[in-house]
Amino acid sequence: MSPLPSELAYVPFVSVEHMMGLVHHIGIEKVLTDLAAEIEADFRRWPLFDKTPRVASHSAVGVIELMPTSDGQTYGFKYVNGHPKNTAEGLQTVTAFGLLADVDTGYPKLLSEMTLLTALRTAATSAMAAKHLAPKSARTMAMIGNGAQSEFQCLAFKAVCGIDTVRLYDIDPAATEKCARNLAQSGLNVVKCRSGQEAIEGVQIITTCTADKQYATILTDNMVGAGVHINAIGGDCPGKTELHRDILMRSSIFVEYPPQTRIEGEIQQLDSEHPVTELWQVITGQAQGRSDDRQITLFDSVGFAIEDFSALRYVARAIKGTPFFTRLDMIADPDDPRDLFGMFQRAEPEAAVA
Repeated sequence: MSPLPSELAYVPFVSVEHMMGLVHHIGIEKVLTDLAAEIEADFRRWPLFDKTPRVASHSAVGVIELMPTSDGQTYGFKYVNGHPKNTAEGLQTVTAFGLLADVDTGYPKLLSEMTLLTALRTAATSAMAAKHLAPKSARTMAMIGNGAQSEFQCLAFKAVCGIDTVRLYDIDPAATEKCARNLAQSGLNVVKCRSGQEAIEGVQIITTCTADKQYATILTDNMVGAGVHINAIGGDCPGKTELHRDILMRSSIFVEYPPQTRIEGEIQQLDSEHPVTELWQVITGQAQGRSDDRQITLFDSVGFAIEDFSALRYVARAIKGTPFFTRLDMIADPDDPRDLFGMFQRAEPEAAVA
């Protein structure tokens, strides 16, 4: 008989099925609100974290990335890909998984799917940033790009910022129909639009979230009037942008981590010395966010590891006392830590021993 694993060998694992069950159990808008609060709390202690641009492996068709960070007590990383061509093949553009570990021992504490969780944390981060940067009276948002992220964005802005109307546009009308159908029971007033120009009419917040891995102009300078907040989340790797450069020149630009955003974000179009403000400084009161009614604020969001760390810590707490995880036998834990081979040998099948 093989020796049974000790308690130290087991690591909680949250599958896609578990994540869906957990979010339905809590309620998606509550999860988005909770995640926004968790992420904001970690932005308030931003200087404590290890920070590095994600480690990216680019190919002609996409990118695979590792996103690590630590607050000195807990370490976390996310594996994530971005392959725009996948949609045409019936596959997800983005897939991900993540891990938390104890810094003191190095032992993993949580393994989780992060395809759904990344969609949730991206939306929560967008809404959290808008809470600090958008006009306080904002009630209408344009959602340009109606793919896999769009519904999460709309619901997060409803839950966190009080948005009550979303105006949808995508170059693929089927994507807009899908998004409108999924939001039909959300309590939002959903307006389907035939162009980007139509979508941004009368809005206070513009979210752009398109997937093509190329320099693109989703918003031209003449489309953007004074006083709006732009939440640009589609540009997230070198050579991929959504906004005309002239919009950037008219905007107050806020970012997560400049060394990463200057490589991957909208500001890759600008000189490396162009001034930007780190969002954590606005949240902690060290820098000014929106200063007047005519200011254009731009959150040039590319996604940063600390946001994933926050999301994983939230999940680690949320699953306690629930059935929404499995215990995986992941860690070899021999009685004598110097006798790993002995543990292996004792697991030899009885027939082979005979």
